[in-house]
Amino acid sequence: MKMIKKTNMRYQRVSLAVITALSCGALSCTAFSALAAEPEAGWQQETTATSQMAHGGVGLIQTPTARMADAGAMSLNYTDNEEYRFWSVSLQLFDWMESTVRYTDVRTRLYSQDPGFSGDQTLKDKGIDVKFRLWQESTYLPQVSLGFRDFGGTGFFESEFLAFSKKWHDFDFHLGIGWGYLGSAGNISNPFCQVSDSFCQRPGGFSGLGGKIDYQRFFKGSASLYGGLEYQTPWQPLKLKLEYEGNDYSRDKAGGLIQDSRWNFGAVYQWRDFSFDLNYQRGNTFGFGAHYSLNLHTASQIKVKPAMRPVPQQLAEKHEISDRDLIPQALLTEAGFMLRNSRMTDDEFIIYGQSLYYRDDKEATERIGRVLVTEIPSHIKTIRIVEYAGTMAMVEKVIDVDSFIANARYDQLQSDIRSTYVRQSPTADTLARLDKQSYSGFYTSMEAFWIQTFGSPEAFYMYQGGLFLGAGYRLSENVSFNTTAKVTLLENFDKFNFKVDAQDTDVPRVRTYIREYVTGNRVTMENLYLQWQDKLAPDIFGQVYAGYLETMYGGIGAEVLYRPVDSNFAIGFDINYVRQRSYENNFDFFDYNAVTGFVNLYWKPEILPDTQFTVNVGQYLAKDKGVTIEAAKRFDSGIIVGAYAAITNLSAEQYGEGSFTKGFYVSIPFDLFSLKPSKGRGRLPWIPIARDGGQMLNRPVSLINVTESRSAFFD
Repeated sequence: MKMIKKTNMRYQRVSLAVITALSCGALSCTAFSALAAEPEAGWQQETTATSQMAHGGVGLIQTPTARMADAGAMSLNYTDNEEYRFWSVSLQLFDWMESTVRYTDVRTRLYSQDPGFSGDQTLKDKGIDVKFRLWQESTYLPQVSLGFRDFGGTGFFESEFLAFSKKWHDFDFHLGIGWGYLGSAGNISNPFCQVSDSFCQRPGGFSGLGGKIDYQRFFKGSASLYGGLEYQTPWQPLKLKLEYEGNDYSRDKAGGLIQDSRWNFGAVYQWRDFSFDLNYQRGNTFGFGAHYSLNLHTASQIKVKPAMRPVPQQLAEKHEISDRDLIPQALLTEAGFMLRNSRMTDDEFIIYGQSLYYRDDKEATERIGRVLVTEIPSHIKTIRIVEYAGTMAMVEKVIDVDSFIANARYDQLQSDIRSTYVRQSPTADTLARLDKQSYSGFYTSMEAFWIQTFGSPEAFYMYQGGLFLGAGYRLSENVSFNTTAKVTLLENFDKFNFKVDAQDTDVPRVRTYIREYVTGNRVTMENLYLQWQDKLAPDIFGQVYAGYLETMYGGIGAEVLYRPVDSNFAIGFDINYVRQRSYENNFDFFDYNAVTGFVNLYWKPEILPDTQFTVNVGQYLAKDKGVTIEAAKRFDSGIIVGAYAAITNLSAEQYGEGSFTKGFYVSIPFDLFSLKPSKGRGRLPWIPIARDGGQMLNRPVSLINVTESRSAFFD
């Protein structure tokens, strides 16, 4: 087999759900079939004045404008003309920031000149754009935005631009100045040349092996003015566009393209959440596009769930619980709470258990409270709810009964259930009242998986899907034995024509044998390990694990995490000794071993609501040292969009194609697809290039996930 020195293999596993035997009923397979259900009104998006351009992102046809979509708006785009096809996703992360990721199909060029490597597949390229609003439109002043196109890839369409937009009645006027691809016609002199001669010439092609941001090229070289207008016709669904662009197509990546005119014309037709556009470009080429938009803040799903239990104006006088057997059933059916035990004192009622279905903690607590205040004796003044994750107590909610009843009855003008209880770390006194229980026994789990890769030489989209079937035995309250089998049900990985790239590198092959691992048997052992886990102090948790830890590594490790209840900050560390597993069978190991571990910081800054930063500092699997930084944004619907990058002491040349490890993901709560309330998430990743540097161990259990209910971000 001939080896080629380039590979675009990306390993992206989509973790769809963990459905335990305990909660399988509520998360049953209707979670996906519910996609066909008629959504409630909240799913429909308010029509905005913006539309997408050919490359993705708010703009005219080929050029971006200063306009921004509504915060949370996401647009899935496909556009087409004679030389290019673009697939893109544009997301308005904040009202002042737009981001776009894009794949380009260049019809006029082959993926490679070696038919044995990529057949007759045409060239694919990926790009990332970002745009920031600098000034919001006012009565007299235009909106101003600064943007960067294709700034982190191979630079096919690399550009910088400053755009101005001003609306007047049904017209929206746009003017901009572009550098790079957008300014290649050079119809004006670069204004920055007046500042320094270094801005007069743009350095040559992209540096290194791609994936790096070439700051040294920004705002340099030729510049062009561009502009246009949009007209909202009297017929609301139709908008017309006129554009003058500053690009010189004679030097285009698709080859020298004939440009008979710099004027482009287009029309956009809006139908519900879809829009369709038709345009005429360069005076000789027709193009078209289709777009689907939704808003990640307002996306929702109708729910079939019990009504909140009413609290009567006059509660019957009770001196004891009339039927204790009714409470567990009512808590489960009306509040999604599985009761493990309960205790009653002179003035307190304490319940211990696990919240299974409601991801909105406030709603779950209110439902529990409404059930209990109608069942408990009249002398009870305090309710304590102790929530568990596995066998570890996570959160204690202390409800003031009188205040809760008053708010639940809406006796006050401004009812506020949240003000009637506090969340805290479970106290030793509360836990001491719980009878010791036997925690031994078997348990099972099932998780769907989807491995996908975009832009491979064999085919643009490759996939593998199936099930992770898990089982375990709990030996005691803190010790368990766990295993997971991977069962592949469908795939097209048989198209792979090579298993590992031919790059000459001194970096240990800690991840680039991935094709070998995922093309073995249809049934493989994903992990097999022994685990000890406990709460070491009120806000400190620890675990130790040993065995086959993930697809590629086995070994032993430990983790400690400090995470106060409802704190915006958490910190921990993990340390692991691992050895690389053989891809030839489930049980053998290769000789390669490493010590890997990190200090892990988690922070939710108040100045950026619904945002979390994760910083991991330490040593990776390839023994390179550095830091991984992850930023995640949560929308009102519960959808989370995140991105991460690992910067290590490996140079771009040592790392190889892509220059450094980076990736993006969307985390979607299954509650958006299920007709019944449910917990659980699916994670859809996009990893442009995955090589051996900056690679972390995929530990089977992470304490930050186990303790999520203490300061929820992903729940």
